[in-house]
Amino acid sequence: MIYRLNQEMKLLYCHLLPEVEVSEFKFWSMIEINYLTEGPVSQKLISLLIEKMGRRTDSGGHSIFLGQVRADEIDGKKVKAIEYSAYVELVNIEAENIKKKIFSAFPDVKSVNIIHSTGIVNAGEISLFVFISAGHRHQSIQACSKTVELIKENLPVWKKEIFEDDSHKWK
Repeated sequence: MIYRLNQEMKLLYCHLLPEVEVSEFKFWSMIEINYLTEGPVSQKLISLLIEKMGRRTDSGGHSIFLGQVRADEIDGKKVKAIEYSAYVELVNIEAENIKKKIFSAFPDVKSVNIIHSTGIVNAGEISLFVFISAGHRHQSIQACSKTVELIKENLPVWKKEIFEDDSHKWK
């Protein structure tokens, strides 16, 4: 049987394997993990992940990084949005590699959640969500910072800044 999930529920499920209740269905089988969402990372998705991760009894520290699009002024033009594009298959591979590095470097870390936007994200909206859970706060804070750095260095996601006059610049 095939269930149609909206994107947020699919992302939530992917990050909370092996069992998550979505609507009235329980899912136990693995589906393709996706670290990307179209458009901004929604407050609803962030809230759902925080709520679900709050049920973990093996974690005493949670750290969150929210990357937000800034309305920078560049050469006298104000950024109104960023359009993100990605090499999807490679993003999933690289995100898994990042998670492995974090688990290896920080043995107290229990979970690593990464969600990055694709498509248009307006100034003021969230484009990157990183959520780390660990036994203790110190490792969750350090692991969160390291995860963000590894994402910036390795994740094949590109940015096109869109200005208020609708001109653009690849970054």
